[in-house]
Amino acid sequence: MKKIRLLLLSFVLTPGLMFADQTDSRLDNLFSTLLISTDLTTIRATENQIWAIWFEHPNDDVEQLMQLGVTRMNYNRYADAMLIFTQLIESFPDYAESWNRRATLHYVLGNYAESIADIEKVLELEPRHFGALSGLGLVYLQKKQLGKAKEAFENLINVHPNSPNAQENLRRINEDLRLNVI
Repeated sequence: MKKIRLLLLSFVLTPGLMFADQTDSRLDNLFSTLLISTDLTTIRATENQIWAIWFEHPNDDVEQLMQLGVTRMNYNRYADAMLIFTQLIESFPDYAESWNRRATLHYVLGNYAESIADIEKVLELEPRHFGALSGLGLVYLQKKQLGKAKEAFENLINVHPNSPNAQENLRRINEDLRLNVI
């Protein structure tokens, strides 16, 4: 943790710097592909291209820190990951993917209110963020708020209509809602 703090302290951040992220012009064509493609290979490849763009930043150090945060999260080094994502958010509040990664970490930790707050920021910056929309649906499922989960997955399907996970989650929610009415 001390090593990460030193890295963050020595890291020269330039707030306000423009970057690819959610404003990249390549995204429109990729999202158009998601709207029309039913081929799973094409869908997965397009998703991966979108994720790569969302991850991009003109400052290589920012990308390295993001990758370090993701690695720490994947290895259950949650305090380290939280520190990194929070520092990135404080320094680059318009970098949607740092909000998204922290939202994911909050979800993993069971901090659902914090996860929702971070997801809302992601969606403010990038309303088409299918990862955030999916995460929002999953948070609401955990909170047993099926109506809000349904809305999140419907919004996801509006952006990414052929997402197999979104379709399946929405099917399950509709079934649960139907069973609760009967």
